[in-house]
Amino acid sequence: MEKKRICIPLDVPPAMRPAYTENLERMTRGTGRLLLMAGDQKVEHLNDDFYGPDIPADDADPEHLFRIAAAARIGAFATQLGLIARYGSDYPNVPYLVKLNSKTNLVKTKQQDPVSLQWQTIEQLHRFRETSGLSIVGVGYTIYPGSEHEAQMLTEAARLIFEAHQRGLVSVIWAYPRGRAVADEHDAHLIAGVAGLVACLGADFVKLNPPQGSPDGPAKALQEAVKAAGRTRVICAGGKEVDVKDFLGRLHDQIHIGGTAGNATGRNIHQRPLDEAVRFCNALAAITFDGDSVERALAVYENA
Repeated sequence: MEKKRICIPLDVPPAMRPAYTENLERMTRGTGRLLLMAGDQKVEHLNDDFYGPDIPADDADPEHLFRIAAAARIGAFATQLGLIARYGSDYPNVPYLVKLNSKTNLVKTKQQDPVSLQWQTIEQLHRFRETSGLSIVGVGYTIYPGSEHEAQMLTEAARLIFEAHQRGLVSVIWAYPRGRAVADEHDAHLIAGVAGLVACLGADFVKLNPPQGSPDGPAKALQEAVKAAGRTRVICAGGKEVDVKDFLGRLHDQIHIGGTAGNATGRNIHQRPLDEAVRFCNALAAITFDGDSVERALAVYENA
């Protein structure tokens, strides 16, 4: 693939621009596209995604996530700092994106509008990065536009992005319109509005759930969000496990029809035995980084 020009935000100080460029280049493998392996569900979904009759035994152990990230071709592995602190010494070559806020799924929207606040400060993360020697390339944060608590989350997100850029770190915002004020969180026009909101926060990437119900189809419906996001690059959440070929086809369409810059995939990766999970990651990388066809990516998965 042709190398994409890096646009360095002006809130990255001149002295930190080489670090920012290096982190972005590593995360996107020089393509401008991101394959983010999402491992933040240990909090978000508790053990629902990691243990059950249809989930391989490998996934019950948190280390399964790190084994995949170390062996597969990914851009970065996103998870909470606590897990990175526990397992990072055994997996020092993984590029980590630290998820700085998370909440469980126990409190439902009908009880309270969603709110998820920052766990660690950028200063604490900087101290950890300095003492651990790990490759911390970026930070992540979730916002819920439409929640009655959105003002608090937007304030934290804006400050976090600025402070991350000051340290040369890349920022990824998970953005899900949710709350009693939101009638349809999968509406394409609303999702585009949220993409534009994240651009105003100054993030490098915005992770969105792909729209549903559009007569043009989900991939073409993403075009509005991509335009609204401008220089903030759009990546799509992977969602629940689906057939491999269908997933690869959807990703290909999201990039080549919707204009997105990659994906953030969790369950579809880690809910597989190690060897298969690595092959699936490498198939995603073939589409995301190499621009391969679905057929060629499927051959990678099948180890053909």
